[in-house]
Amino acid sequence: MPVPTAATFARLADLIAIPDAADRPTRSVVEAFTGKELATVPVGTAQDAKDAIARARVAQREWAKRPATERSAIFHRYRNLVLENRDTLLDMAQAETGKSRAAALEEVLDISLTARHYARVAPKLLRPRRVSGMLPGLTKTVVRHHPKGVVGVIAPWNYPMTLAVSDAIAALLAGNAAVLKPDSQTPYCALACVDLMYQAGLPRDLFAVVPGPGSVVGTALVENTDYLMFTGSSATGQLLAEQAGRRLIGFSAELGGKNPMIVTAGANLREVTDAAVRACYSNSGQLCISIERIYVEESIAPEFTRMFGERVRNMTLRAGYEFGIEMGSLVSEAQVKAVSSHVDDAVVKGATVIAGGKARPDLGPLFYEPTVLTDVPESAECYRDETFGPLVSIYPVANVDEAVERANDTEYGLNASVWAGTKAEGEAIAARIHAGTVNVDEGYAPAWGSTGAPMGGMGVSGVGRRHGEDGLLKYTEPQTIATTRILNLGGPRGLPPKAWAKIMPPFVKALQWIPGR
Repeated sequence: MPVPTAATFARLADLIAIPDAADRPTRSVVEAFTGKELATVPVGTAQDAKDAIARARVAQREWAKRPATERSAIFHRYRNLVLENRDTLLDMAQAETGKSRAAALEEVLDISLTARHYARVAPKLLRPRRVSGMLPGLTKTVVRHHPKGVVGVIAPWNYPMTLAVSDAIAALLAGNAAVLKPDSQTPYCALACVDLMYQAGLPRDLFAVVPGPGSVVGTALVENTDYLMFTGSSATGQLLAEQAGRRLIGFSAELGGKNPMIVTAGANLREVTDAAVRACYSNSGQLCISIERIYVEESIAPEFTRMFGERVRNMTLRAGYEFGIEMGSLVSEAQVKAVSSHVDDAVVKGATVIAGGKARPDLGPLFYEPTVLTDVPESAECYRDETFGPLVSIYPVANVDEAVERANDTEYGLNASVWAGTKAEGEAIAARIHAGTVNVDEGYAPAWGSTGAPMGGMGVSGVGRRHGEDGLLKYTEPQTIATTRILNLGGPRGLPPKAWAKIMPPFVKALQWIPGR
């Protein structure tokens, strides 16, 4: 198996923004498939994070002076380096997370697409923009965008490459520096991606990686940076939002989801079945936007359940660094326990196991079968709570109205999937769903991959958006510069104030007839 070599880990460790790292306490990083140690990583402190932020501030001042086109050129080189080094990145992603090679490829492609998109649009988005002034001819108004300064990024373990660097790409292109705290289980995935940024020409101090506990390094980021980007659980996101709010710094987060799929009587069940496997079990279900609830019209529910259950029972589940394996392992023992707990709780309370339902230690320490449940009662933990694993439940519904009502009966609102008889019907249903992204005739990839459109959650699923214009401009401070011309708002010299007061109301009223006003 193409596990990254000791020399690779040693080279990447040298990129960590911790001085005298060799003398620091370390944490073991293991291969998820086997539990064997791959390498160790130094454990950073709050002071390490503060020092990295201080160096980043110095680097950011020069970086912000460079034209946006020069910054973009680095990321055009970067996106090509990512694709050229894809096999090495895929190996690292699989080694640290246990995900399938296809799920690892999603990360590589996403990073390249995101870098390409923002490198292409950043110069235009950041260009000073003329807008309508208060009074035509008398005022000129221009909007400029200044970088925030240093952006803190706290990344999770489930997509440890794309969620470590994709948000940073937008922040850096906007003229900021960034300091990243990767998850402690997957630090080398982040380092492998950042290494390619340095090779593309990014100044090293401009984007620093400081591994360490969230309670230590993460807290230092929220207490010392100028903006915080977080991806993780809703509970942690709420805590960080409070901390950011006390400092009045900007905060953006993609958080949890209990994502629904709706299948109507007119849908092609063969297509739905195949797509639902991707939607539910990509990355072993450890994906904020994966599907955990499927609402199916009663007339087709038995057939869909039969087809989907058979397809899931025949999924390939094993360790391997090659394509063709549909699902790999989970990332940690804690995840295995969490999934087992939800399944066992539902079964005790009356749920029926259609497929899967048990751990597979014969395949490796962290394997759990892709699982389908029916008859899940409202009292079951997995009915409302996010599982974040390879577990999905099927619920028959009387009609589309009930499906939409139950899909929206949640505090979450991240992603959804709709399958109907026609595209128009699917789009009409999608518009009724309370979720930041909705995919018609797919599970999650088209909305996520539409980098020109905003992506994020409603409810407790998030704050702010990544992708689209908002995904870059949120890392800037918009500034309005209004210049008064010809005469000031006090009126012409010598004109009595009372006369000026009579002139202004009809003049303002006449503005409605000016195009664009």
